Amino acid sequence: MLYRRHLRIKVLQSLYSWYTGGQSELPKAERELLHGIDILYELFIYQLSFVLEVKKFTEERIEQNKKKFYPTEEDLNPNLKFVHNAVFNILETNKSFHRLVKSYKINWSDEEDMVRKFYTELRNTNFYKKYMSSATSSFDEDKKFMIQLTDQLLSEFESLRFFYEEKSIYFVDGYDLVLLLLIKFFETASLKFTENTPMPGIYKEYKEKNEDLDFVKVLFRKTILGDEESTEIIKSKTKNWEYDRIPLMDIILLKMAINELQEMETIPLKVTLNEYIEMAKYFSTANSKVFVNGVLDKLIGEFKSEGKINKSGRGLKE
Repeated sequence: MLYRRHLRIKVLQSLYSWYTGGQSELPKAERELLHGIDILYELFIYQLSFVLEVKKFTEERIEQNKKKFYPTEEDLNPNLKFVHNAVFNILETNKSFHRLVKSYKINWSDEEDMVRKFYTELRNTNFYKKYMSSATSSFDEDKKFMIQLTDQLLSEFESLRFFYEEKSIYFVDGYDLVLLLLIKFFETASLKFTENTPMPGIYKEYKEKNEDLDFVKVLFRKTILGDEESTEIIKSKTKNWEYDRIPLMDIILLKMAINELQEMETIPLKVTLNEYIEMAKYFSTANSKVFVNGVLDKLIGEFKSEGKINKSGRGLKE
C-alpha cells in the first residue's frame, strides 16, 4: 500500500537516527524501522475508524433531532447524503476492517467532544456544503468528498493530532504520511470491495512475495553494512568539497542511492536517480538537489562502465 518513495523516507529517517547516534545495534534498529512502518498501518485503521465514528455521530444526531418537541422541516426530513456516502458502506460491511479495529482495540466512546468538534468544523466547510447541496449522487462523487475531507480538514484537525500524540510518538511522526495512504485508499476504492475483501496491507505483495518488505530490509541493512565502501566512493566524487562539511542528510541519501543502484535489480536507474533528487529537495538544504544529482550522475556513469550495475528486465538500464 505504501509507495516505494514512502518506504525510502522511512529508511532515511531510521538511517538518520543511526548516524546521529540514536541506535547502534543493527538488529534492534531494523526492528524499530519495521515497527515504525507497521505503526503507520495501525494509524491508517485508526483514521478510517475515526471518520466512520463521525458518520455514526451524525446518524445519532439526526435521530435526536427528529425527537425534538418542535422539530423543524429539516429535522424531520434531513439531508442524508453524508451518512449514505458509499465509501462508508464498504467500510462498515467489511469483515477484514472490523477485525483490524478489534485487534487494535480502537474505541472512540470517550472522545465524543472531539468527534462533535470535527463534525461541526466539517459542516462549515465549503466542500461539505457543496457536496450536500449537489443534486447528483455517484460513487465517484462520494470518493472525491472523502478525499477532500482528508486533505482539507483531517490534515488540519489539531485535536486529533494531540489525541494520537498521547497514543504513540510513532503516530505523530506518521500522521501526514498516513493522510496520503487514506487519499490513496479513497482514490482506489471500488464497489467491488465487498464484505469479504481483505483490507490492503502496508506492503504491496507480488505473487505472495513481499518485495517491498525485502526492499526495506536490503536498503537499510546494506547502507549500514556498506558504509565504509560507500564513504570512499562518495569522497572520490566530491574532491572539490570538504567531506566533513557536506550535510549529513546528503551523505545518507547518496549512500542509500549507491546501494539501490547496485543491489536493486528491478528498479530502473532513472527511478533511483529521480527519487533521491526529490528526497534531497524536501529533506536537505536548498543546494542539495543539485549536489545529489551531480554526484549520482557521475556514479551511474562510472558504475555502468565498471559493470557494477546489473538490472534485470527490458529497459531498466536507462
